[in-house]
Amino acid sequence: MMQPIYSLVIPIYNEEENITEMYRRLHDVAEQLAGEVELILVDDGSRDRSLSMIRELRHRDSRVRYLSFARNFGHQIAVTAGLNFVQGRCAVIMDADLQDPPELIFQMVEKWQQGYEVVYAQRLARKQESWLKRFTAYAFYRILRRLSHVDIPTDTGDFCLLDRQVVDILNAMPERNRYIRGLRAWAGFRQTAVLFEREPRFAGKVKYTFGKSWALAVDGIISFSTVPLKLATYLGMVAAAIALLMIVLVLYWRLFDHASPLIGYSLITIAIFFLGSVQLICMGILGEYIGRIYEEVKARPIYTVKETGGLIKVSEMQSK
Repeated sequence: MMQPIYSLVIPIYNEEENITEMYRRLHDVAEQLAGEVELILVDDGSRDRSLSMIRELRHRDSRVRYLSFARNFGHQIAVTAGLNFVQGRCAVIMDADLQDPPELIFQMVEKWQQGYEVVYAQRLARKQESWLKRFTAYAFYRILRRLSHVDIPTDTGDFCLLDRQVVDILNAMPERNRYIRGLRAWAGFRQTAVLFEREPRFAGKVKYTFGKSWALAVDGIISFSTVPLKLATYLGMVAAAIALLMIVLVLYWRLFDHASPLIGYSLITIAIFFLGSVQLICMGILGEYIGRIYEEVKARPIYTVKETGGLIKVSEMQSK
């Protein structure tokens, strides 16, 4: 097989119901692209038949290449692992559930050929998603953009095309708690969007539960903003100001207004709860940052691989 131009990176976790249809649509897209294509499927420790189905695809189509984790490491790490093995001049990241339509790749490639190094898919609408999901996603992207020192586009996921230069930069980043859509914005270069309406899952259960979405949101904010640390300082200043005000009020009530109900145990209880909550919030914010420092300094590999098929790591290629 010739050196590929396009590398399609697809993380997979328990997607046995989607793999056949996903491959069919990706095969159709690959046949119409002008140049060699490789499909890099990253099995994120699946517990169903996903890995065996991927092996079968590899047996049928030499363009299919895969790696399988020794356990589940998470979506962002799976994407990172796929990028580590990319050989093409550009890489397209997409999910296996077909909410990211493979046919949009043609528009991405067209933008790339016009000179854009990053082309991301920007959602116009989310079909068949609850109002709570739509509202929280809408709010998160705008809060993140307001807090971050990096201009991260709103309503975008990991579905994107990255030029080889950007892939190499992302591969050189050593951090463990990765937020891919933030890292690609941080990298710079010429970036643009293609618009689409996100379809519902083709089949199977949603993998990004509320808990996982919340964890990803926290990673995004902590990785690209120090505003929460400043917020802890501001909360401390507000608590000090309120405490000073309460001292003045208590003295006034004691000296001039003995009938005030806000004295004694009720006032003490309110003050304890308020100060305790401020302290716990500040400790939680500090804990998030310190926890990430702890994870980084351990310097463990961010994933372990138990099996590969047809892949050569980029660093090994460059050393030859």
